[in-house]
Amino acid sequence: MKTRAIILAGGEGSRLGILTSRRTKPAVPFAGNYRIIDFALSNCVNSGIFDVMIIAQYRPQSLIEHIGAGGPWDLDRDFTGGVRIFTPYKTRQRNNWFLGTADAVQQNIPFIKSGSPDLYLLLSGDHIYTMDYEPMITFHLDHHADVTMATQRVAIQDASRFGVVRVNDDYRINSFIEKPAHPATNLVNMGVYLFNPEVLNSVMEADRKNKTSTHDIGKDIIPEMINQGARIFAYPYSGYWVDVGTIKSFWQAHMDLLKNPPSIDLNNRSWIIHTRTEERGPVRIFQGAQVENSLVSDGCVIGSGARILNSILSPGVIIQPGAVVEESILLTDVVVGAGAQIKKAILDKRVKIGENALIGMPQGGGPQGGNEDLFVTVGKNTEIPPGTTLQPGATIDSEVSATDFTGHLVKSGEFIKNWSINNDL
Repeated sequence: MKTRAIILAGGEGSRLGILTSRRTKPAVPFAGNYRIIDFALSNCVNSGIFDVMIIAQYRPQSLIEHIGAGGPWDLDRDFTGGVRIFTPYKTRQRNNWFLGTADAVQQNIPFIKSGSPDLYLLLSGDHIYTMDYEPMITFHLDHHADVTMATQRVAIQDASRFGVVRVNDDYRINSFIEKPAHPATNLVNMGVYLFNPEVLNSVMEADRKNKTSTHDIGKDIIPEMINQGARIFAYPYSGYWVDVGTIKSFWQAHMDLLKNPPSIDLNNRSWIIHTRTEERGPVRIFQGAQVENSLVSDGCVIGSGARILNSILSPGVIIQPGAVVEESILLTDVVVGAGAQIKKAILDKRVKIGENALIGMPQGGGPQGGNEDLFVTVGKNTEIPPGTTLQPGATIDSEVSATDFTGHLVKSGEFIKNWSINNDL
């Protein structure tokens, strides 16, 4: 049984704000050493699937550089599968960007069909989970399904964020509604599908001809197939799974890694999350520094008297003496100046925090005072001046320099923009 995985990795991910202003969501760094797409890729190879297509669109350069020829995942293969990346292209008949997930598949059907796979496994490239796809394939074959959809139970108050599924006693889906305002059940679509080849070909062609369709698999393809009586089944999955589509869910997924036990065991040698790693030296922690319940990546330096609590430090982060970092996510090569205090912040690559700055705190420091669900986000290559206060909920764009600040207080809800970037000058 030959299964071809098709990872849909073209989404803009606008709800992640400045984290996706310069990269596609699947390429966003995660858990210190990884990118979000590493989880889907690793699930494939750990499940014995080495034939992988990635369909990209929005700002794919970081993703392309990260995946390269696929070596870290043992996908640098020529004749027995391997990984291939596809982006929109111009033909004599059309010149369109992908209009939706179904259109992204449809435009690449000639490549998807090559080699005549027995099954197509369609995956989202922006979810965090560890799943063996083999039991789902067995379930699909045993139920003689046209399509099998992985499903999971979520809190009922969260169900409206997803496609909501209702099933019969044999797991056959009899109702599917994309993001209903008032969900009738808490069983939701995970964005993991198994299609029989002839079914995928026919439904994608029919959707292409449908002028009223938005060309989305969840919103259009699945409901139409149910209406036509297709055999669509819900595969029940009970492991950890999260769509890190918002700043809050991105932050919470990192905090879940710090639980005991963690949501996903990144040290599990029987299910390795593969990635492209950087060559960095060992972590150095100076005398008097305190590190508690945190993930600290290679190349980090933690100065004397600094405190790291419930945080994730990516490779090359430097914490200067006396600085405090709490419940925060610091991406590669961030520098935190001496005496700075950071709480519930997400700092993108190469951000520099000036001495004695207060990040994620009211002016003058102290408790957050009812702002527990607000996060400070700072974009790539930005420099925060010494003594600056960024209140909870403040956002700073990429490439902002210290000279761009007109004051030393950025209030909750304010957004300091780099106008040259935002206007493509």
